[in-house]
Amino acid sequence: MLEIPEAISISKQLNETIKGKKIKNVTANSSNHKFAFFSGEPSDYNERLSGKTIGEANAHGGRVNIEIENLILDFADGVNLRFFSAGEKLPLKHQLFIGFEDGSALVGTISMYGCMLCDKAENLEENIYYLSAKEKISPLSDEFDYKYYESLLNEKALKLSAKGFIATEQRIPGLGNGTAQDILLNAKIHPKKKMNTLTEEQKKILFESIKNTLKEMTDCGGRDTEKDLFGTPGKYKTKLCKKTAFCQNCGGPVVKDNFLGGSIYFCLDCQEK
Repeated sequence: MLEIPEAISISKQLNETIKGKKIKNVTANSSNHKFAFFSGEPSDYNERLSGKTIGEANAHGGRVNIEIENLILDFADGVNLRFFSAGEKLPLKHQLFIGFEDGSALVGTISMYGCMLCDKAENLEENIYYLSAKEKISPLSDEFDYKYYESLLNEKALKLSAKGFIATEQRIPGLGNGTAQDILLNAKIHPKKKMNTLTEEQKKILFESIKNTLKEMTDCGGRDTEKDLFGTPGKYKTKLCKKTAFCQNCGGPVVKDNFLGGSIYFCLDCQEK
């Protein structure tokens, strides 16, 4: 899934590969997917985008935005974006195909669910998830300081679990279930532990882990459980995921559980509840 590290990495790669290219043709949802979400009718995407020139790509939270003249193409959640040079073999199935005049292509596919929105900025801003990702402070910025972090710890948030606090309700857009696992492991906090039971020192450690873990993931071009624009896994070695049997920090057993609509992984020794 697209989260902060992958969105930043892919945005940089898009600027290096497709910025300035002219769109020849577009096909949206040719392989019909029930949970592929578009702006209006997918059949209109070719008329909207063909003949236009690709502008700057940017990351906002876990979203990738591409400026295309008067429009923005917005990718979110489970969209897998791949760039293909002219002559490369293209996938037979896809939910978005953008062919360029030089023969190269950008292809978007979805496994579970994902958004591929195309509209004017003012219309996209009516989407609360898009607007939240664009306007809220990134944990990678200097503005995301301890004072801002404390402002998120309101009465409602303090009643949540640690996972619920950092990875739900768009509190920190782009920090999702995937990146949350290692953040909580590095902070030595159990994902189910209530925020109102944390000591002041633990709250500070969690803040530092959010900042430092996401920075390391981003500096490495994303997690090794996710792929970049060219289908290459990121270089950050994920500590907790479905393939993890033992904790990389202490060697203790890793447990899988279901919590808040997704799988969680935690070390029985490092992360006491």
